[in-house]
Amino acid sequence: MLTLAKAKELHDSQVGEDHLIIHAKNVMYAMGAMADHFGEDREHWMAVGYLHDYDYEKYPDEHLQHTEKPLLDAGVPAEDVRAILSHGWGICTDVEPITNMEKCLFTVDELTGIIQACARMRPLGITDLEVKSFMKKFKDKKFAAKCDRDLILRGCDLLGMTIQEAAEICIEGMKPYAADVGLLGNGQ
Repeated sequence: MLTLAKAKELHDSQVGEDHLIIHAKNVMYAMGAMADHFGEDREHWMAVGYLHDYDYEKYPDEHLQHTEKPLLDAGVPAEDVRAILSHGWGICTDVEPITNMEKCLFTVDELTGIIQACARMRPLGITDLEVKSFMKKFKDKKFAAKCDRDLILRGCDLLGMTIQEAAEICIEGMKPYAADVGLLGNGQ
């Protein structure tokens, strides 16, 4: 099983851009909350979340095409590599999310982008962000326009959740780590 220490070692050997590290952390914390929701191994899901964009900085136009072999060679279990590949389903891979972990990663990758953007607009950051406020921004297609809302909704359907339920889990899962991801508000 992939450990968080191993995921950080592998990811950080390939990724140095601050915004990509923040994104990896956001996904990691959201995946931890999703693991708790489904009664799964929190650290394991966080590890997969942290490592999900392993090749993105070096190969943004060939995302996930330079992931499988290096991670398998580094000893990452095949099922964890498959989960990572599945978050690109329909975009840059044909690996369909099947397990709850895969479905969650597919969903929270984009979802955390909108949550982060919402939190950055607020004086207290994510610390007082509620789903109602998130939903107003989610419905505004111009806000965080690069985040694929249809993909998020497809992921929620796969999970049998509403967008509100998934967002609530992720927001609450990210709140304790607001300082680590720069979402305390007031420019912090």
